[in-house]
Amino acid sequence: MVSVDNLTVSYRQHPALHHISGQFANGSLTAVIGPNGSGKSTLLKSIMGLIKASGGRVQVSTPRARMAYLPQMTEIDRSFPMPVRDCVLLGCWSALGAWGGVSADMLARADAAIHTVGLEGFEQRTVGSLSSGQFQRVLFARLLMQDAELILLDEPFNAMDSRTTSTLLDLIKQWHVQGRTVIAVLHDDAQVRAHFEQTVLLARELVAWGSTAQVLTEPHLNRARALAEAWDDNADICHTDEATA
Repeated sequence: MVSVDNLTVSYRQHPALHHISGQFANGSLTAVIGPNGSGKSTLLKSIMGLIKASGGRVQVSTPRARMAYLPQMTEIDRSFPMPVRDCVLLGCWSALGAWGGVSADMLARADAAIHTVGLEGFEQRTVGSLSSGQFQRVLFARLLMQDAELILLDEPFNAMDSRTTSTLLDLIKQWHVQGRTVIAVLHDDAQVRAHFEQTVLLARELVAWGSTAQVLTEPHLNRARALAEAWDDNADICHTDEATA
């Protein structure tokens, strides 16, 4: 589904990701973990084409319309007084466009998605009035509407209560059973071991990529910590050939 070839991404000419290579197979369920600042979110944004590579490239085998991306909660503005149902219906944007009308089928699908995430009765509540956990459920309902082949999640369980986390993990497992490719940035090693078959461990460079049992070993985790402790944002500039993801 996704091939990453010698990818380097730099901010102010200092690498956030440094010569990363690997592949996400069709239908795989992969966690991306690593210390703070290790390039996890940068990898997801590179796959989505939201940021430009300094070197190397990313190839995705599905069209952009079949990709879904959930950024971190802190990157989403909830100040606009949008009802929950309307927010979920935004998942149909690629089919509707700016001027398309919402069909009865779309409304039924939106209400079914809201029910699936456990928010029936909240359809007319504004998103700004919801708790963080409730709003994350809304965003997962919107993902259900997108019917994507490739789903990218950036810290989807951050600051979530255990009940919400359990509900959303069940949805991710359903997507995996349906053959969708899911890549999720996470920070809980125990959660990764329990629910994700594949893991990418980053520390700006690639530490390990493969089955979770083989990646989450003490030597790999110790190396990631050591690399993080050695980071120097004032180090020499990394020069790479210019390329576009």
